[in-house]
Amino acid sequence: MCFGRCARCVGYKLLILALLSIVANILLYFPNGETRFASEHHLSKYVECLHGILGGGLCVLCPVCAARQIQDSCLFAVQMLSSVLAAFVGILGSGYCIIISALGLSQGPYCFTAVERNWIYPFTESSGGYLLEYNKWSHCQEPRNIVQWNVTLFSILLVLGGIEFILCSIQIINGILGGICGLCCGHEEVSPFFR
Repeated sequence: MCFGRCARCVGYKLLILALLSIVANILLYFPNGETRFASEHHLSKYVECLHGILGGGLCVLCPVCAARQIQDSCLFAVQMLSSVLAAFVGILGSGYCIIISALGLSQGPYCFTAVERNWIYPFTESSGGYLLEYNKWSHCQEPRNIVQWNVTLFSILLVLGGIEFILCSIQIINGILGGICGLCCGHEEVSPFFR
């Protein structure tokens, strides 16, 4: 398998994941499609960290751009090694996305509760235990279904960040091997998957 083709293949996958991360993070801002909770600052502090937009999105686009620039030329080794630096930025971004998503799931949503009659984090003390206690989810009255909304989107971002982390790690290994060896199997038969 050609190191350059592998880098481009990983780059295409990272592009799709980065776009999905951006969309998921944007959806976190609008529970049930409503904008008023964002404008009134009634969102979890972890929603406002932009982990899907900055971390899983824009930072992961760095290795995508680097992979698109790789061509079979006299600069191939330099391009492959520069893709390692870009993939390292992607690892930092996806790691940030993973950490913030895990913290967001652990703390739970910021919502208006019937018991306190105030906007609070009702599940902070449970350390994520609320995820299995569905009967307590009804404590959050506004935004409606906010627990399901946050759990779904933070979980999606956690998974996307994990896959991005793995792909960026693969790109680092591929880039180091491609840069050092400078090998390309352009004369060999390659699977259609990598064409």
